[in-house]
Amino acid sequence: MNQIHRRRFLGASAIGAGALLTGRAASGRPAPSHGKAHEGDKHRGACVISSGNGLRACDRAWDLMQAGTDPAAAVVEGVGIVEADPNDMSVGFGGLPNEDGVVQLDASVMHGPSQKAGAVGAIENIKHPAAVALKVLTETDHVMLVGEGAKRFAIRHGFPEENLLTDKARQAWLNWKRNASPKDDWLDSDQIIRLKGQQHGAAGPIPFTYGTIHCGAVDQGGDIGATTTTSGLSYKIPGRVGDSPIIGAGMYVDNEVGSAGATGRGEAVIQSCGSFLAVRFMEQGMTPTEACLAVLRHIDSKTKRKDLRDERGRPSFNVAMYALRKDGAFGGAVMRGGDSFSVRDTTGPARRVQCAVLHQ
Repeated sequence: MNQIHRRRFLGASAIGAGALLTGRAASGRPAPSHGKAHEGDKHRGACVISSGNGLRACDRAWDLMQAGTDPAAAVVEGVGIVEADPNDMSVGFGGLPNEDGVVQLDASVMHGPSQKAGAVGAIENIKHPAAVALKVLTETDHVMLVGEGAKRFAIRHGFPEENLLTDKARQAWLNWKRNASPKDDWLDSDQIIRLKGQQHGAAGPIPFTYGTIHCGAVDQGGDIGATTTTSGLSYKIPGRVGDSPIIGAGMYVDNEVGSAGATGRGEAVIQSCGSFLAVRFMEQGMTPTEACLAVLRHIDSKTKRKDLRDERGRPSFNVAMYALRKDGAFGGAVMRGGDSFSVRDTTGPARRVQCAVLHQ
């Protein structure tokens, strides 16, 4: 993946739009009091945030930004570490496949100073979809390429074509196929005829993931970049595209306000324009944490299907939102559970910070 120096990136210069936000909305209105203070509300200055699986991505992006790399290119390099990790079954190489056993990847990137975006959807056999999305951003007038066209574009730009289905992910898919229905012709894991001398994968629990990593960054000059990359919903219908490559859903940047990203149930995030909404909430004066919680409340209120609610009436799925304000304040929130997200700033190496929780 090519590094792009911020002084050369699309010819964009450092912003001269005035002072950074200092606890106020872009409109100048003071941020509302929200009772409980969150760690990220107090931070000012350069910062990189990511989802819980993004500690290494944060450190890599931070180091690149300190060397002068544009935030958009830095976050793409950062998430590339996770895309190449066969042990992370939610992203890139080793990601869980669709119902046909094929790994299809989605990604998006956005560059704040130019307000330009690039994305790829349902791309196969390319390990680094975020880097391909960055190529779409920098070298075309388009925003999104999908499927076979996205793969051809990647190959023409020097990305190697390779099999992304690891043995571990293949075994998980086979276990899912065997146990998906009691009426199909596959023997369940406990029914398989085990011949002497032959190896069979352990049955065990069938892994399932919505599968994503988000990473957003603001540099010392206040320029912002963000990316979201994923292998998507496990065992999905072939061709399914989630929120990750959709600008305004799984990721959004406004260089005058901040950035946001999402992980979790992509359909819910798409239907709420989650990341766009989070940035707009920050523009109105909310802190990043407040903005994330407000998006989750919106998703909750718009979840009308009874089968998507639990016995207490709460959404039965999970969504996590992450937000980074132009002045370096950051926040994250999750619909349910006790998840954390990753942060790198001037205090030292990347660390995990607890998400605010909508439904305890």
